[in-house]
Amino acid sequence: MPERNLVLGVSGSIAAYKAVDLASKLTQAGVAVHTVMTENATKLVSPLSFSAITGRPATVDTFAAEKRFSIGHISLAELADAVLIAPATANVIGKIACGIADDLLTSTVIASRAPLIIAPAMHTAMWENPATQANVETLRKRGVVFVGPAVGRLASGGFGRGRFAPLGEILGVTLKVLGRGGDLSGRRIVVTAGGTREEIDPVRFIGNRSTGRMGYAIAAAARDRGAEVVLISGPTELPRPSGVEVIEAISASDMHAAVRSALPADSLIMAAAVADYTPVERAEGKIKKGDGKLILELERTDDILKSVPDVKVKVGFAAESEDLIENAKGKLIEKKLDFIVANDVGGFGSEENRVTIIDRAGVEELPLLPKREVAERILDRVVRLLGEG
Repeated sequence: MPERNLVLGVSGSIAAYKAVDLASKLTQAGVAVHTVMTENATKLVSPLSFSAITGRPATVDTFAAEKRFSIGHISLAELADAVLIAPATANVIGKIACGIADDLLTSTVIASRAPLIIAPAMHTAMWENPATQANVETLRKRGVVFVGPAVGRLASGGFGRGRFAPLGEILGVTLKVLGRGGDLSGRRIVVTAGGTREEIDPVRFIGNRSTGRMGYAIAAAARDRGAEVVLISGPTELPRPSGVEVIEAISASDMHAAVRSALPADSLIMAAAVADYTPVERAEGKIKKGDGKLILELERTDDILKSVPDVKVKVGFAAESEDLIENAKGKLIEKKLDFIVANDVGGFGSEENRVTIIDRAGVEELPLLPKREVAERILDRVVRLLGEG
């Protein structure tokens, strides 16, 4: 993936310290972060913190920037693939809405044609002030993307709307904006993730050990490459990725219905561990413990990949405990897949995975990799196949 340049603007909200963690997460995601701070922001957090995290100098003064760049604010503006102001005060929002460029941050924003994302953070009364709301509405009409503010406890000790949005939400939206023009731009990708739960009674179910990490990694990677992503998720403790449409599906039948509703799509990637069997009957009340055996009658669930309409690229997963390659090859043919990703069941719950990708041309064994890197390898194949279609 080509380098993505982001100008991170940090203004003088008490939430400025959180922007250091945000800069770290963006850098870890492979984004080149160029930090521009207001003078007030430097009273709350040091520019050195951002420099250490991003590996690039954090700039405050317009004229100092011009020593480093050719006409500092213009060079930064032209370099940026996107501009993110996080946190953004009412003052900065007002100046941008009015076209005021009296420091390096506002000058860079006014000079840039890149998409602008704003994550406000301020006291509730300031956020709700009619002037602030009018400025926000003006910027929204110009295409500015706002993330938050959230409702929660404020620095003043009060409670209300104005809190800096969760970092994961800001990160997700920013990566989605940066992904515009990526190799999956304009494509619709449907991803399933997690295991299903087949209810026995109101408190018990048949399930599996899938955490959903692999499917979530694929959904996030597709989003970052510009795709419109629908993530159909079984029960999981993972946070929902921002910039992705998430549909919750508890049972195999729920997931089947959700997949059908999400189609048509350019690609369907079935990373979910869908139950093969479900109880014939669900008890209305909790089944009481008795002296004898409890016998459950199970029936087959519908095979989602075999029954959904054709999509341009259809990808399956095979989690096996034995005869991994042969079993996966059988599923590849039986379900008419473009390729299948096979892995040992030992990968459940891990941050890493060792998979084998199989298509009709052959077998590719990948080394042990972080699941995000596995996701990128899978999407590389999807991109190639879509280009051939």
